[in-house]
Amino acid sequence: MQKKHIDTRLLHAGIPSFRDRTAPVNTPVVRTSTVRFESTAAYDDIGRRNAAGEKVATYGREGMDTHRALEEAIGLLEEGRHTFLTPSGLAGISLTFLALLSHGDHVLVADSVYAPVRRLHRNVLQRMGIDLTYFSASKDDLEALIQPNTKMMYVESPGSLLYEVLDMPRIAEIAHRHALIVATDNTWGSGYLYRPLTLGADVSIVASTKYISGHSDVMQGAVVVNDMALAKKLHRANESIGFSVSADDAYLALRGVRTMPLRLAQHQRNALEVAQFLEQHADVRRVFHPALPSDPGHALWKRDFTGGNGLVSFEFARPDVAAANAFIDALQYFDIGASWGGYESLIQIIPPQRLAEQSCWTGSNPAVRLHVGLEAAQDLIDDLRQAFEIAAGRK
Repeated sequence: MQKKHIDTRLLHAGIPSFRDRTAPVNTPVVRTSTVRFESTAAYDDIGRRNAAGEKVATYGREGMDTHRALEEAIGLLEEGRHTFLTPSGLAGISLTFLALLSHGDHVLVADSVYAPVRRLHRNVLQRMGIDLTYFSASKDDLEALIQPNTKMMYVESPGSLLYEVLDMPRIAEIAHRHALIVATDNTWGSGYLYRPLTLGADVSIVASTKYISGHSDVMQGAVVVNDMALAKKLHRANESIGFSVSADDAYLALRGVRTMPLRLAQHQRNALEVAQFLEQHADVRRVFHPALPSDPGHALWKRDFTGGNGLVSFEFARPDVAAANAFIDALQYFDIGASWGGYESLIQIIPPQRLAEQSCWTGSNPAVRLHVGLEAAQDLIDDLRQAFEIAAGRK
């Protein structure tokens, strides 16, 4: 039979099997803290299977039917064989570093990554004797930066805040030539728009808080791999750390993933319209959105991605922080918020120190990040237009 489209497969991922000739449409919420075993032989067998890395529950922390269904759906998105759920996207990043690295190891990290990675480095990894070097994916000679103790390249594509698109096949080819693991934050693409495991990455991390859940009511992450040796390391670390995802949150994420294709299509349409409006506005110096032909990463985006999402950033035309704040405060449909991926539109001024960390930033004026939600695009554009007028004192 011909392989079905991902939209079809997502709708049927993890659906319950028939029992007594009936079955619920959606996977029920299966909550438990304790697992029962039918015999001592079953207890021993399941314990051995769990220790070997198989997804069988010996305790409620490991999850039950609801978790297995969500793992199946995320695995489909990422085209991965082994999925590990975590309490947040950052927890997924932490699990990856802690499971796959040891004292004395060195990691090359793209400088456009999610800012809390730097905090994890300062507050945890340094104390453990794990060293990180930040690099520019477009400017630096990666091979020249590899040290004898380098074990991993950690990247994010598109990058955080400014959406620098990285050449994943090239990065993976260089890394694998030196026996390095390639791990990437794939929250922007969330599997549906981008599948880094198929492009050479070894580990894909996604904050299912964002587009997978889609309603700004879940904190959750996932780590996906294909390699069994990596899966065993992640399993052992996950078991040891004690990360746990509630059945209710797994259920909400599973419910969200069913409508993800429709939501992302609308986010993409709205964001492109907003980005095109901003690109023509006199009060805007530069727009960051890889779906725009003017974006430096557009060609790579067209090659490796299947679409865009709702994230758009832009730099103001003037170095006037007060005017940027007035613009934000004048908006009616964009709430001030640091997250994204839900149905709603959000805006956040990008802290200058975050911009300075990214080598792809060449500007000097205030910049903001928009998450373009599911509202009517024209209403959002009208809102932005009136906010520009107020900020410039023209209204």
